[in-house]
Amino acid sequence: MLFVLTGLSFYCYGQESYSITGTIKDKKGETLPGAAIYLSGYKISTVANNEGRFTLGNLKAGNYDVLVQVIGFLPQTKNVIVFDKSVNIEIVLKENITQLSEVEIKADPNRGYYLNLFKKSFIGGTPNAEQCTILNPEVIQTDYDKETKILTVTATDFLIIENKALGYRIKYLLTYFENDSRENVLFYAGHPHFEEMEKSNSKRKRYSKLREEAYLGSSQHFFNSLYHHRTKEDGFIINKVAKTLNKDRPADDVINANLKRFINPYTRGARVSDKPTDSLKYWREKKNEPLMSSVLNRSEVLIDTLVKDMFSDVKSINYKDALYIIYTKEKESKEYTQFSGHSVTRPKDIPNFQISVVYQLLRPASFYENGSVFDPRSLLYEGFWAYEKVADMVPMDYIPELNKQ
Repeated sequence: MLFVLTGLSFYCYGQESYSITGTIKDKKGETLPGAAIYLSGYKISTVANNEGRFTLGNLKAGNYDVLVQVIGFLPQTKNVIVFDKSVNIEIVLKENITQLSEVEIKADPNRGYYLNLFKKSFIGGTPNAEQCTILNPEVIQTDYDKETKILTVTATDFLIIENKALGYRIKYLLTYFENDSRENVLFYAGHPHFEEMEKSNSKRKRYSKLREEAYLGSSQHFFNSLYHHRTKEDGFIINKVAKTLNKDRPADDVINANLKRFINPYTRGARVSDKPTDSLKYWREKKNEPLMSSVLNRSEVLIDTLVKDMFSDVKSINYKDALYIIYTKEKESKEYTQFSGHSVTRPKDIPNFQISVVYQLLRPASFYENGSVFDPRSLLYEGFWAYEKVADMVPMDYIPELNKQ
């Protein structure tokens, strides 16, 4: 499955520290004390004081999303760019006037199925996902279009996700979710905030190990390595893969004409007269072959030709075809390769290292030192990075143990 993950908050590193200050108000202009303020993608948070004011300090220059939550009001997010000075903002909240008594609740016999489909697509299917629980599924609303085979999901409040594998409690403001099963493409957008779960010494060691495993080889790790020009040292090999027309697949009109010859219109099975079972099987297999085939260029992509400096703390990539990224320090599990549906085709001489394919939708794609992409909608992932989702996320300011030494 291909997927785009959008909506996380991002920042870049600089020499100076700045702050985001602000005031939380309602539509009448009255301040709202006690509002919870979160920084999307991080563990940074605060609470508005009695005058509705707040401060998020010790920040680097960059692009942030500030999240606000107050009981009785709709969650709100505001994008803030911090460049060369601290920023003061005002956020106006709208009342949440929806009352259960005013809503016509229709029982959907398929809700359980759609909810499980959402959880698998959103949380993921990795071992860490098995230890994740959405604590408030009642805020989730599902809508499935049978004609287009698209599942759309919205949420009336923050999703509360407990990740017992990595030791995080995630408050996730879901802004968009669409799973197109016909095209096998998943798009979702949102703003996660991370909180540490209580942990004993034994759990602390376990969390540390699993967090590092989740980070290493991830897209966050890759873009951090790409920023520092150390992809090879960190275990990444970058090739290119191009999509071309599958020359072994006949045209649709040829396939359909031959299928018509060998299928009984009444039984939808093979005709009896000339025993064409093998021919029918052949043309059905041809119909199921992909229209496009992938051609891998084994020449290593040089970072100097791939990465360009945009500003002092921002770099960009702009390429044709797709990046074929091999992470050589971890191997794919049997469950991933055989059962996930995400496994990418590889030459026989490449061991079962983790492989991801990255298509560029918007140009250029900008990224920062911490491994975050300015606009994730510019990239489309296939392979291992499409397999790992919310259950394998770590905060954007996460630093692996090997970098702390």
